[in-house]
Amino acid sequence: MTPHWYRSGTPELERVRSRGLPDDFDGSEVRVVEIEGIDTNMCCGTHVSNLSHLQCIKLLHTESKKGSTLLSYIAGGRVGHYLERAYSNERTLNQLLSVSMDEHRESVEKLLKSNRVAAKVTRAQLREIAQLMAQLHLSSPSPRPFFNLHREDGDTEFMNVLGNELAPKGVFVFVTVGGERGAGHFLLARGNDDDVAKLGPKVAEVLGGKGGGRKGRFQGKASQLENRKQAEDLLRTSLDIK
Repeated sequence: MTPHWYRSGTPELERVRSRGLPDDFDGSEVRVVEIEGIDTNMCCGTHVSNLSHLQCIKLLHTESKKGSTLLSYIAGGRVGHYLERAYSNERTLNQLLSVSMDEHRESVEKLLKSNRVAAKVTRAQLREIAQLMAQLHLSSPSPRPFFNLHREDGDTEFMNVLGNELAPKGVFVFVTVGGERGAGHFLLARGNDDDVAKLGPKVAEVLGGKGGGRKGRFQGKASQLENRKQAEDLLRTSLDIK
């Protein structure tokens, strides 16, 4: 076992690969204990002359690593703080879930299962909505050459369904999904069109994102969907679409 000493907040300490320090550590020096070939951990004291001074030690969990078993534990006053937080969380969960502590796991598992089912139904409904929107657009007596849509609750599959339905028909597709501001996704598509390859990077830049694609498709992530109107104007001007 080899001890090392570092000043708190120094680059040397930042480079130490360890589990880090407790949130309440406020010392100026950190002792790092290295057990060669097994583990490296920061030791922030305080050292005691007798283990009885710790009052309490709580083993939290074990973890297998490289043929060894690592123990995670807390001691002294941190046990009381941990218990206080755990009790507060327990009371909050009791109120949110309307069940006792012993039923937390079962209740959460039911909620997760219900959410998975709901998400699956939502995805199926979004696919159907995208197909219907594409059919409605194409069934118009004079289908517009530019399909422009933003949908907050859409996803990448929703965009791709619209692209698959409309782009082969010669319609230039510009679809974005996500909040009206901030992050989201975007899609440009039209057959096997060089315009998409040229305009895709420009739209990505306007939307503060990046993406890629081929064969008439350009898809990516955006970080500034509030610039969507600017991207739309760019496309209309470049494609000479009113």
